[in-house]
Amino acid sequence: MLTRDTAEDGVATGRAAAGGVVKILDIGCGRHKTPGAVGIDSNPRSDADVLHDLDSVPYPFPDDEFDLIVGNQVIEHVADILAVMAELYRIARPGAVIRLDTPHYSDVASYTDPTHRHHLTTESFSYFTGRRTDFDFYSEVRLRPLTVRVTMLKLWRALGFEFLVNLGNRYPSARFLRKFWESYLCFVVRGKTIYFEFEVIK
Repeated sequence: MLTRDTAEDGVATGRAAAGGVVKILDIGCGRHKTPGAVGIDSNPRSDADVLHDLDSVPYPFPDDEFDLIVGNQVIEHVADILAVMAELYRIARPGAVIRLDTPHYSDVASYTDPTHRHHLTTESFSYFTGRRTDFDFYSEVRLRPLTVRVTMLKLWRALGFEFLVNLGNRYPSARFLRKFWESYLCFVVRGKTIYFEFEVIK
């Protein structure tokens, strides 16, 4: 699994090789801002460097500004995912990485927080990756999926379900396992979170 640290290290290595400085944005940073990042949040009690509502676009940043954009447990709270993703795309440099995590829609936690506006699946960002060509006219955003990983409770992890569901990250021919689980089994063998990592294509 690509963690926050490995994602940042990968971006940092690429930018360092090009002689540049890595710029990181943490959207909805709360009180756990990514080290070294510019934090943006609407709550004045957060660790934000920039106070701004994510539902109010445009954001106060120029085009092609950031190498890495992190959103930890925030995308499910925004009013318009298409508008937010378009704005993240605008302020991301070509080749930048966007990293998001969110509750899986089968997890009870997805519904217990009354501020959650969206309940997402592993296919919720397919509009932006070219995998849903029947709906690609909704957005000009183009992303290349690097990782889509589901986490599960310890019981299902111990029984090997988490391994099987995520096997498609290593072997693309095994992606059907995740689709089968999400279509038929996930309200018994429940997911917990989904981790997305995308490369920005411009």
